[in-house]
Amino acid sequence: MRIGIVSPVVTQVPGGHAEWERSAGIEELARIARTADTLGFHHLTCSEHVAVPADVAVQRGGTYWDPLAALGHLSAVTERIRLATQVLVLGYHHPLEIAKRYGTLDRISGGRLVLGLGVGSLEEEFALLDAPFEGRGARADDALGALRASLSRREPAYHGAFYDFEGFVVEPHAVQDRVPLWIGGRTPRSLRRAVTYGQGWVPFGLPVDRLAEMLGGRELPEDFDVVLSAGRVDPSGAPEAAVRAVRRVREAGATVVSVGIDARSAAHYCEQLEALWALTGETG
Repeated sequence: MRIGIVSPVVTQVPGGHAEWERSAGIEELARIARTADTLGFHHLTCSEHVAVPADVAVQRGGTYWDPLAALGHLSAVTERIRLATQVLVLGYHHPLEIAKRYGTLDRISGGRLVLGLGVGSLEEEFALLDAPFEGRGARADDALGALRASLSRREPAYHGAFYDFEGFVVEPHAVQDRVPLWIGGRTPRSLRRAVTYGQGWVPFGLPVDRLAEMLGGRELPEDFDVVLSAGRVDPSGAPEAAVRAVRRVREAGATVVSVGIDARSAAHYCEQLEALWALTGETG
C-alpha cells in the first residue's frame, strides 16, 4: 500500500480547503512537500483548469495552480516523492505538447512523473480554448494512444484518427521507460479506458461501495494501480477514523490511497503528515 497526498493550496474548492490556504504560497507548499518526501509518501498532486467561468467557480472553485510550474518547483525541493498531475485535460493539449513539457519535468525530477489524465467536462472551458467538446471521448482515446507512443521517445511516430505525426524530434523527453498514466473518471467506460491505455485508474465522486462493485471480480493487468481517495483525515485529532478511512478504500481495491489532510496551518499540516505516517506504518 502506498499513500499520497492531495496537495493543499494549489486547488481550492469551496468546502474542501482550509482558511490558511487562501494566503499560503510556494514556501508553505514546498515545506509540506519536503516533509512528505522525507517521510516516504508516494505522491503529491496538482490539478488543471485554465479558466473557470465565474458562476461555475462558486461550486468548483477558481484557484487552480498550473501543474507544470507548481510541480517543477516542487521537484527541485524533493528527492523521492512522485509528481502527479490529477488531472490534465487531454483535449486542451496536443499529445506532443504534453510529451515535451511533461517529459522535461520527468527529466529534471529524475523520473518521478505520473501523468494523471482525463477527458474533461467543463464545456465553457473547451470553448474558450477552441477545443472540440463533442466527441471528446474518442479524441481522448486517440490522444492516449499517441501519448503512449510518444513519451520516452526522441523521434515519436503515431498515426491515428485525430493525431498523425512522424519525423519530428522531441528533446528532451521522459527518462522513464514507461511513464505511468493514471486515467481519471467515474464511469465503467473510464475504467475500461484506463485498462486499455494506462497503468492506473483515478476515480472521483463515487461512494466506496460503488467503487468496490465496479472493481469486484474484474481482472486487472499486473502492476495496474487503483488510486482511491480516503477523503480528508485528521490523524492527530481522530486517529482511529483516519486509519478506518485508509483501510476502507484499501479493502475496496485500492493499491494507492490519496488523502486530504485537515490542518490549521502549513506547520500543522506537516505535523499531521507525521502523525498519519506513524499510524499507518506504510512505506511509499
